[in-house]
Amino acid sequence: MDALIKSIRKPSDAKLPEARPAELDPAEFLAAAVRPDQPRPSRAEAEAAVHTLLSYIGENPAREGLLDTPRRVVEAFDELYQGYHQRPAEVLDRTFGETAGYDDFVLIRDIEFTSQCEHHMMPFYGKAHIAYTPVERVVGLSKLARLTDIFARRLQTQEHLTAQIAAAIDEILKPRGVAVMLEAEHTCMSVRGVAKHGAMTFTSRFTGMFRDNPAEQMRFLSMVRVPQR
Repeated sequence: MDALIKSIRKPSDAKLPEARPAELDPAEFLAAAVRPDQPRPSRAEAEAAVHTLLSYIGENPAREGLLDTPRRVVEAFDELYQGYHQRPAEVLDRTFGETAGYDDFVLIRDIEFTSQCEHHMMPFYGKAHIAYTPVERVVGLSKLARLTDIFARRLQTQEHLTAQIAAAIDEILKPRGVAVMLEAEHTCMSVRGVAKHGAMTFTSRFTGMFRDNPAEQMRFLSMVRVPQR
C-alpha cells in the first residue's frame, strides 16, 4: 500500500503574520529594578541563608575556612547584582550634538560582560556587539558598555538581556535603528548537565532600519565578524 505524505508547507500565497519584536514594559529598562518600598531581608538574614546552604551540601559552616564565607558570599552578591539598583535611563541621559552631520550607524563590538542565569544562578559570559544609527545627537561610547553591565548584573536569560539592551537604546535615544548581538558561553550548560564546554549561544535584536532593511542587518553582521588584528 502506498503511503500518503502530506506536505506541511503553507501554500505560496498564504500570508504569514508580520514578525515584530514584542514590546517590553518600559519599567523593565528605564528605572531601577528594586523599588525603594520593596521589602528585603536584612544582611544578617541573607548570611544565615548562606549558612543553611553550606549545611545543605554537607559542609560544616563552623570550620575555620567557612567562618567568614556567609559574609563574603553576601558581599559578592552585592557586587554581582548591583544592576538591580541602577537606572538604565540615567546612563544614556547625556548626548552630544557635534557630529558634523554624521548619519551612518555607530558600532561598538566585543563588549565583554558576565551575567547570571536566572534558572540555576550560574554565570554566563561573552561579548556584546551594539550598533545604533543616531539622529543628530550621539551618546558617549562608554555609556553603551555601562548599559550592558547594568542589565547583565541581574538574574537573566540571554534572550531577555538582548531585548532589554536594544529596547533601552531605542526608547531613550530614539535612533533610526538599533542592532544588538550577544554571544556567550553558559556554565549551566558547560560545567553541569550536558557539560558541553565551549558551546556558544548567539542572540540578536533589531529595531527600526536594522529590522526593516536586510542589507543593514548584513552590514552590521559583517562588521561584527571582521577578525581582530
